[in-house]
Amino acid sequence: MHVAIQGRRKDKLEEVAEEIAAAGGAKPVIVVAELHDEDAPQRIIAEAAAGLGHIDIVVNNAGASRALELDSPDSAWDEAFTLNFTRPRQIGTLAIPGMRERGWGRIINITGKSETLALNGAVCAKAAVHAWSKGVSRKVGGHGITVNCVAPGKIMSEQILRNYSPEFRERQAAEDIPVGRYGTPADMANMVTYLASPKNGYITGVVISVDGGLRRYQY
Repeated sequence: MHVAIQGRRKDKLEEVAEEIAAAGGAKPVIVVAELHDEDAPQRIIAEAAAGLGHIDIVVNNAGASRALELDSPDSAWDEAFTLNFTRPRQIGTLAIPGMRERGWGRIINITGKSETLALNGAVCAKAAVHAWSKGVSRKVGGHGITVNCVAPGKIMSEQILRNYSPEFRERQAAEDIPVGRYGTPADMANMVTYLASPKNGYITGVVISVDGGLRRYQY
């Protein structure tokens, strides 16, 4: 694989690029972009395509929780939807014409839970991504393109380490997660890698949870 990686923090992107190169992979194309910028989707796709030649796989992995109140202004809702729905939709849509021309493609959206425990703009926006992905999958399946969502549970990350104490994580893992632990980035990567591979040509339009059994809903 030759990959392009995008994010806000150039130093973090460079760290990842060096890790990939050290492991024997081709050094990635680095795209530094802030998704709230209106031109971000076009620039991301253009720079990635310029560096790679073309784009076969898109993994939309941006997002952030946005707790809101009943009287939260429209600007707060707009910000939540821009980051969690509009930008993934735009980036995926921009990549589809090239995938259609080549008769093969993969769009994978990292989303989130469907359990609504409080009013949260991100949860609403991710639900929109689920619906969009299902609809798009029906449009592009005949061109060899699959569109899926992966919904993480508690996956170890900077945010998890910042927001939850070791004691809380240990207790939650024991009481709420059937497999008894938080997930790792590799748990997510394994699913994404399969969905992105030629071995997956018949799974499309679905939401797959990677959560160790944490979620209580059936579907």
